[in-house]
Amino acid sequence: MPRFSNLYLFAYNSAQTIGWAIALSSITSSFISNKSFKEAYASTGDLISLLQTAAFVEVIHGAIGLVPSGALLPLMQWGGRTHFLLAIVRPINEVQKLSSVSITFLAWSLSEVIRYSHHALNCIRSCPYWITYIRYTAFIVLYPVGLLLGEMCLMYQALPYIKAKNLYANLFDHLPFSYYNFIRVLLLVYPFLWLKLYLHLFKQRRSKLGKHHEKKRK
Repeated sequence: MPRFSNLYLFAYNSAQTIGWAIALSSITSSFISNKSFKEAYASTGDLISLLQTAAFVEVIHGAIGLVPSGALLPLMQWGGRTHFLLAIVRPINEVQKLSSVSITFLAWSLSEVIRYSHHALNCIRSCPYWITYIRYTAFIVLYPVGLLLGEMCLMYQALPYIKAKNLYANLFDHLPFSYYNFIRVLLLVYPFLWLKLYLHLFKQRRSKLGKHHEKKRK
């Protein structure tokens, strides 16, 4: 009999898989209909914002030991993506049709469909090796594309609008720097923060795929 925690994690990861699959389908359908990725945010922005916000529970999962990931890396990924979505893309209408948003959404959707389906199937111990292989291989391309051509490119393109709108002036009023300057500094440190997660995934890749090859040799 599966433990309740496994059933809960299976339900959660299955729901996220379905949600991101719908987002991926919407982005693809929008491109086919409009011959352009400019409508990616209009068609999937609300859904992706919901899915990404809900993913905060993964930080809790790690913090309470429900999964072995710990809380730091999930928090870094959740914080970076949620800030990108809710603090920059959502309030600045002028950037929502930029190709960098569409590239980000496409990379996120592909990687999350793979990641969550892998987690869900592992919860019921029914994950085929090919899904595990894709899970620990596709990120090699999808993560840098999503970061460099998507998130960082969009943040750079958003800088003039952030400055012109004096975005979050009230929140930063008592600080020695503005939100505009915060984003400029963030662009410098972002790759180094992201590199920690990226290298961690390579470590996981060696561990997960290495175990499979050892079993085959035996």
